[in-house]
Amino acid sequence: MNGGGAAYDRGVAYARFGSRLARGVEEITDDVSRLDSGGFWAVVATFEGKVTCVRFAEVVNTEVLNTEVLNVADWTPLRGEWSSSLSEAAYRLGVGQIRDRIAAGEVYQVCLCRILSHPLGEDADLRGLDAILTPGNPAPYAGRVHVPEAGLDILSASPEAFLTRRGGRIESRPIKGTATTLSAMLTKDYAENVMIADLVRNDLSAVCRPGTVSIDALCAPEEHPGLTHLVTTVSGDLRPGVGWADIMSATFPPGSVSGAPKSSALRVIADLEKVPRGPYCGAVGWVDADAGEGELAVGIRTFWADRDAAGARWLRFGTGGGITWGSDPSQEWAETELKAARLIGLASGRLGL
Repeated sequence: MNGGGAAYDRGVAYARFGSRLARGVEEITDDVSRLDSGGFWAVVATFEGKVTCVRFAEVVNTEVLNTEVLNVADWTPLRGEWSSSLSEAAYRLGVGQIRDRIAAGEVYQVCLCRILSHPLGEDADLRGLDAILTPGNPAPYAGRVHVPEAGLDILSASPEAFLTRRGGRIESRPIKGTATTLSAMLTKDYAENVMIADLVRNDLSAVCRPGTVSIDALCAPEEHPGLTHLVTTVSGDLRPGVGWADIMSATFPPGSVSGAPKSSALRVIADLEKVPRGPYCGAVGWVDADAGEGELAVGIRTFWADRDAAGARWLRFGTGGGITWGSDPSQEWAETELKAARLIGLASGRLGL
């Protein structure tokens, strides 16, 4: 990793993860096996499985995110209401349909999500929103990927590690169970977490040496701005010769935002959700192939800019929750609002820093 802090030029592609600022695009590919070939990569995978890997020429260490480094743009708060891909009535109906499928033995748990959208001006620059989110909603796996030539304009404040790799060791930290405080957690929150912990353990077993996969922490409480999560840590030792393509094939999409069994949950999601999730609930992160390290976050608490069929620019944000037999439709809708409230509030100027 190179030292220094040269200023970022407006309009140039870059990726930022914590103190790592990567610049100078050298390669863009959908071939996940390239992540083992050397260099520093930004990785974005949509929930539907489209993976974009971007290799950068240099990585500088920026201990403090400031205007000198990123030439931060202004952010104009987004006024007016955000539209939702599922109305409250439709979401509550979906919860009921999932409970029916659980009763029929088709599935045990499904993560039901909706996409919030707001018109975005042509001059709106997500660097300005980044400067608001960084102090306003600090997150352990925050990231920013701006690569126009790859169609990527993403800003994530994810609290959840999908995959963390250090040499031959791999770890996943699924989040299931969300409430305002630990005392507000329900029995079903703990049940959700235990089911997904077992699913993630099974996923990692496909690429890890037998007997090495373990649950290192189960339903551990973790505080985040305005929320408390239950987090489980699952880890294992990778088998010799296993590469990133093998790992992604075995574990993607993340179990915590899919359901159990995963294949059945994905069929239910396809039936009930009206629009693709895109990078929401996918993966956003980095791989340093030279160092043998990588960190992919689950793409939750994530904004991204895109265009509709008519060419209009939109800002998107996803929210959702795990549905089990014990789910109450009104409570599940309220949980989606809780998860979105702080970040939508920051983007809309309704929350001060």
